[in-house]
Amino acid sequence: MPTPILDIQHATIFQDQNMVLQDVSLRLEKGTFTYLIGKTGSGKSSLMKTLYGEIPLKQGSGHIVGINLVGLKEADIPFLRRKIGIVFQDFKLLPDRSVLNNLLFVLKATGWTDTLRMEEKANDVLDKVGMKTKGFKYPHELSGGEQQRIAIARALLNDPELILADEPTGNLDPQTSAEVMKVLTEIHQNGKTILMVTHDYALLLKFPFKTLKCEDSKIFEVVQKAL
Repeated sequence: MPTPILDIQHATIFQDQNMVLQDVSLRLEKGTFTYLIGKTGSGKSSLMKTLYGEIPLKQGSGHIVGINLVGLKEADIPFLRRKIGIVFQDFKLLPDRSVLNNLLFVLKATGWTDTLRMEEKANDVLDKVGMKTKGFKYPHELSGGEQQRIAIARALLNDPELILADEPTGNLDPQTSAEVMKVLTEIHQNGKTILMVTHDYALLLKFPFKTLKCEDSKIFEVVQKAL
C-alpha cells in the first residue's frame, strides 16, 4: 500500500489555547483532489495552518509529505514549506516588484542560486497557469484572477508534492473563480495532490471531488447531494 501524502490520526487541533477540532483522522493519497468545507470558525484554517507548520500539532499523530508534524522544529519549517505549495485567499504577492521578480524572490529564498535556471523555472510555472506574457507586470496592474494565477504559479516553483489552497477563490467573482478552478484542476490532472478549503458550494457542484466537512469540532466526508 503506497504511503499517503498526508496522514493524520486522532489529532486535536488548537487555535491559540482553544480546541477547534478533535479526534481528526485524515488521509490523502497521492494524486487526489479534496475539498474542505465548513462554516467560518469551524477549524478549516487552523487545520491548514497545522499542516504547514504555523500551528504545532500537540495531540495525535501527523505526517505530511514524509515529515512528522509532531515535534516539528522551527528550523525544519522552511524545508516542509519547500515540499508543499500554499495558495492563500489574498494572494500575498510582493507589491514592489514585478511578477517575475516575485517568483525569483521565492526561488532565491528557497536555496536556488543559478540565475538562468531560476528564470527558466519562473517562466515555466507562469506558462502552466497561462501567464507567461505577464512576467514584467506588477501585481497592481493585474486583475484578481490574474494575481491568483501568479500565486498558484508561485506555489508550483519547487515542484511540491502537495498543494494546500486556502480559499483560493474567496476574493473572486463567480466567473473568475471558475477560471482559477480550471487552472487548479489542470494541475491536479498533471499529477499534483490538492487540498482546497472553500465555502463556494457552486464550485463543488461544477468541479466535483471528494469533500470533507468541518462541523461540531469534527471532520467527516460528505456526499455532494448532502451539501
